[in-house]
Amino acid sequence: MSGHTENSILIDAPLEVVWDSTNDVRVWPDLFSEYAAVDVLAEHGDTVRFRLTMHPDEAGQVWSWVSERTVDPVNRTVDAHRVETGPFEYMQIHWSYAESGSGTRMTWVQDFHMRPAAPIDDAGMTDRINTNSVIQMQLIKEKVEKRHKAAAATITTPSIRPGRVDVSDLPADRRRGGEIRTVLSPKTVGSTSGFTGVATLEPGERIAEHYHPYSEEFLYCVQGDLTVDLDDEQWSLATGQGLFVPIGVRHRVRNTGTETANIVFHLGPLAPRPELGHVDTELSAAAPGTAERAR
Repeated sequence: MSGHTENSILIDAPLEVVWDSTNDVRVWPDLFSEYAAVDVLAEHGDTVRFRLTMHPDEAGQVWSWVSERTVDPVNRTVDAHRVETGPFEYMQIHWSYAESGSGTRMTWVQDFHMRPAAPIDDAGMTDRINTNSVIQMQLIKEKVEKRHKAAAATITTPSIRPGRVDVSDLPADRRRGGEIRTVLSPKTVGSTSGFTGVATLEPGERIAEHYHPYSEEFLYCVQGDLTVDLDDEQWSLATGQGLFVPIGVRHRVRNTGTETANIVFHLGPLAPRPELGHVDTELSAAAPGTAERAR
């Protein structure tokens, strides 16, 4: 003989929210009413070993044991077992999560067998687990739904409208060389994730070396033959080619061709403040072909 229980509940929250809320064992004392403390003993990959300590029972007895659980984020399942089995010959628990409409169905399956000397047999423990699972699942449902609704209420959608800007209406920025115009940005259209612009370089002109501490940069050559210096490594960029510049990489753009070069650039995400988004590492781009680095 062995014991087997299966209980499930529908939680009105997205699967990702329910998964994250219930699989951090450190917060279980706030999630379950029966646990007084959780002590994480070891973690390896998706497996965690921990000690659970319950609140004192009616007789004042405090029960505690070590369990181990392994999460499978791909299949949204968890397999657990008691390492310190106590009155059980074995205790194995399988959790599963499945989307159900706009909510998530969480299911617990427990398979176990009591030791002959245990104060309760398999049938008695089955009844006890079924009764307690219903209580704990309802409590988890209420807490997860409440937190999800509170979090959703704090999320506001910014009032942003589509915006169109004519590049000819924008003044050219020549401080770093060439002619740079930032077309779509927080200032021009209220964008929140990045900005896009265009640059024009005559033969021999350059955009002085700099880097972006918070943003990736995407360069696309509409016309021309360019050389882009990335941390002292030279990359060619010809008409129809794009180049990716990672965060923190110094870069300088030079027109090494014989005709006017036109570039489209995009940066994102935005820096916390505009003045933090661009760090110059050359003194000036006024003298084409020179590259005096700022000290």
